[in-house]
Amino acid sequence: MNCCGRLFRSSVGKKLVMAATGLVLVLFAFGHMAGNLQIFLGPEAINRYAHFLQSNKELLWIARLVLLTCVVLHIWSALRLTLENRAARPAGYEGNPAPPEASFASRTMIMSGLIIAAFVIYHLLHYTACVQAINFTGTDFTSLTEKTELGLERHDVYRMVVIGFRQPVVALFYVVAVGLLCLHLSHGIQAMFQSLGWMNHRWRPLLLKLSPTLAWILFLGYVSVPLAVLLRLVG
Repeated sequence: MNCCGRLFRSSVGKKLVMAATGLVLVLFAFGHMAGNLQIFLGPEAINRYAHFLQSNKELLWIARLVLLTCVVLHIWSALRLTLENRAARPAGYEGNPAPPEASFASRTMIMSGLIIAAFVIYHLLHYTACVQAINFTGTDFTSLTEKTELGLERHDVYRMVVIGFRQPVVALFYVVAVGLLCLHLSHGIQAMFQSLGWMNHRWRPLLLKLSPTLAWILFLGYVSVPLAVLLRLVG
């Protein structure tokens, strides 16, 4: 127990916490993207997928609790490390806020992280809680249902997404927010590899290229949905 306490209090321990929780969140981002892209397969595919998730509430809530725990620990470790770094050099770098080699993504991790947190809250209210006041369409998303071939009623997620992203302000907001998320990840994935000890001499060149590549894959995958709906390629 004392070892665990010392690990959490140390900078190395906080970096490991941030890296481990970041890995879980990145894996979730790819899984969630794969689910979203089923909209291109038509209403039946994405509605069946969404119904499967909603029908397994025990597993769904376990996943939500794990993700919430990871988000809280990730934010906590990031803020603690930032405060410790600032306390260690209160005067900052001489005339510069960061070393010359620091990228824009690395210099704005806290800011982009906070904006992403706000976007996630909006996204949950928009498509999970279905709060009508914030979808800017005047439609109650909870009332969108369809009947299956067996006569069972289920939520029509396909129509919900199409109606939601037909609102240009909402669609463009999603594109910008996902852009910030992937900017955050372009440095965050690289830092995760470093903290987990994978950035050795052998793998470093590959991982340095892999980090922005993964960020671009996520960006293109996520923005393809609102842009396809907005451009009337879907729906």
